[in-house]
Amino acid sequence: MSDEAKVVWHQHTVTREARESLAGHEGCVIWFTGLSGCGKSTVANAVDYQLHKSGVRTYLLDGDNVRHGLNASPAKLQERHGEDFANRFGLGFGAEDREENIRRIGSVAQLFCSAGIVTLTAFVSPYRRDRDLVRSVVNSSGKPNDFIEVFVDCPLDVCESRDPKGLYKMARAGEIKNFTGIDDPYEAPSNPELTLKSAEHSPDELASQVIQYLQSIGKLSS
Repeated sequence: MSDEAKVVWHQHTVTREARESLAGHEGCVIWFTGLSGCGKSTVANAVDYQLHKSGVRTYLLDGDNVRHGLNASPAKLQERHGEDFANRFGLGFGAEDREENIRRIGSVAQLFCSAGIVTLTAFVSPYRRDRDLVRSVVNSSGKPNDFIEVFVDCPLDVCESRDPKGLYKMARAGEIKNFTGIDDPYEAPSNPELTLKSAEHSPDELASQVIQYLQSIGKLSS
C-alpha cells in the first residue's frame, strides 16, 4: 500500500451544520484582494470588529501575519530548522512561492469555513488563477456560495501615496523585484461578488457594504 493510499478523510461527529446552528450563522470565506496599500487589511479588520461585536464567530487571516509562521520565508525558518529544511519549505515572493502561499491559505480558510466561522483573508493574491483555485476548493467542499471574492479597488497612484511600509518607494528604486503593480502584474477579478471603492469611502462604510452582502445571501441574519 502506498503512503498516499493510507491518507483517508475522517468524518467528524460534530458536523458543520451543528456548529452553524449553535453559532446562529453560516461559515464562509471572504477573500479580500487588491494592490498593496489599497486598504484590504484595514477593511477586513473593520468587518472583523463589527461582526465580532455583534456575536458572530470570525477569524482574520492577514497576509503579513501568515508570513511570520505558516508561510515563513527561508530566512525565518533557517534559524530553527536548518538550511535544507528552510529552502524546501520556506516561501519567498516569486510566482511559484506566491502560488503555494495562496494554496496553503486557501486550505486553512476552507477548514475554518467548515467549522462554521466567518473567515476573512487579506492578501494581494495577484493571480486570478490562484484565487479561482481557492474558490473551487472552498465551494466544492461546502456550499456553492462559501467563497466570496471582494475586490478592494483603488487606483495605483492612491496606493503609492499611502505606501504604509515604503514598499512602492523601494520597488521604484529597484530595491524590491517582482513587486505587484510595478514590475509584476495584478490580475483584477473578472467577476467578484463585491467590489469596494476604497478611495471613495471610509473603512467603516466599506465594512457595512460587506456585512450587508453577507446578510443578502443568507450567511448572516439581518
